[in-house]
Amino acid sequence: MDARCMTRTLQVVDTEYSADAVEWCPIDGWHNVLACGTYQLKMPEDKAGGDSENTKPHMRLGRLYLYSFHQEQLYSPLTEVQRIEMPAILDLKWCHVPLAEHPMLCLANAEGRLELFNLIAEEKNSCLLEPVCSVAVGPECLALSLDWSTGRGNQSESVKIISSDSKGCLSLVSVGGSSPALDVVSQWKAHDFEAWISAFNYWNTDIVYSGGDDNKLKGWDTRMETDGPVFTSSRHSMGVCSIQSSPHRQHILATGSYDEHVLVWDSRQMKRPLADTHVQGGVWRLKWHPTQEQLLLAACMHNGYHILDCKGAFAASVEECPILYSYILHNSLAYGADWSRLPLDAQLAADSQPLSSSATESQKRGECEEGAKKLETEFQDLKIQYESPTGIFDMVMEGEAEDFSGPDFADGSQASGTSERADMHTVDGAEQPKHEACSNQERTGASLLATCSFYDHILHVWKWERNSTASSR
Repeated sequence: MDARCMTRTLQVVDTEYSADAVEWCPIDGWHNVLACGTYQLKMPEDKAGGDSENTKPHMRLGRLYLYSFHQEQLYSPLTEVQRIEMPAILDLKWCHVPLAEHPMLCLANAEGRLELFNLIAEEKNSCLLEPVCSVAVGPECLALSLDWSTGRGNQSESVKIISSDSKGCLSLVSVGGSSPALDVVSQWKAHDFEAWISAFNYWNTDIVYSGGDDNKLKGWDTRMETDGPVFTSSRHSMGVCSIQSSPHRQHILATGSYDEHVLVWDSRQMKRPLADTHVQGGVWRLKWHPTQEQLLLAACMHNGYHILDCKGAFAASVEECPILYSYILHNSLAYGADWSRLPLDAQLAADSQPLSSSATESQKRGECEEGAKKLETEFQDLKIQYESPTGIFDMVMEGEAEDFSGPDFADGSQASGTSERADMHTVDGAEQPKHEACSNQERTGASLLATCSFYDHILHVWKWERNSTASSR
């Protein structure tokens, strides 16, 4: 059957610091709010003529951005409403339900702390984040990830956060209700090296999952002693970087690894995954679509962003999930990605009015190519310390310029969206889509997405739409 995907990049934003985490607010009435976290390594100042003993340690700086999306602003729908300087941010997530009548955002930072903020309304339809409280998950460590227990959007008296850190530990944190406070109620050693990711089973929040640089995926029952996991999987061949439980289907779990594979699991049987998809890039983040249960978004480091169709995996009828669409407009490491719950109006969803003229698009393409060349020049002195996510974050300057080549700075031929099937196409750029091929009645609702990349410190907001009559192979 005909399968056709249409996309349009709505806006590109320079975050100045390297961007590694992005998430849309899931709370009703606030779906247009977007948070973005950054991580920037500040080089030490040499005070003693090169004597390393008198050199200050590297500083990991961060900046939290808050944006508001207004689709009636066709040419620049995303507006920055706040920025907050803070320690480097490695992960951020919104609570799926209001706490104390406010949306809540939690950050994991490079000082080993979880920071809680609430979102408040301001005049003129604006909003601001206010700090509420924080808690340390460990000394001399980086808090690497966090997840809320509220993934199914169900209000519960007991709201929890699970966090992982660079020393391989997990921390279970309780969140107070009427007066939100963070309290570490349990902590244990989970992995031999960095614990890159932690996540709840959204259907049974006493169960948590973790992935580490020891190549292990583990499950834990927090009602029991945590001196040993309830299961350990070595199916991934490299560090496990991403995990998310499905909020739509019980027992469905997605995991991703530095080994470039996305695995879909039935959590009742963890010996063998339901499907194994090679995405040709380390999988740093996975996000299930908020309403379409079969769609999974993957941030794939050196290979952009991919939308997977997992329907066949649920029925155990496929060995790998088809990739419906690949968004490869970023010129650097793909880290942050999220779907918005904001319904796009008919005008924006159907592209009844072009967002920009061909001349404007050509100008934008030229600016992007010029920017890529500038970035390549600026980063000739950069050298990655070692090939792991923390190593990618922590860059060192070399006195002698070296060639900086590779996938981070792709040429113009790579700066496009691609799809698995020849009859799929994109609508970014001067070429306009044939809208007649897919009427409004035939289309599914368009999805709004945000993605961010590291070295080029760029945030993209884009929409994606698939013909409802399409079927995967």
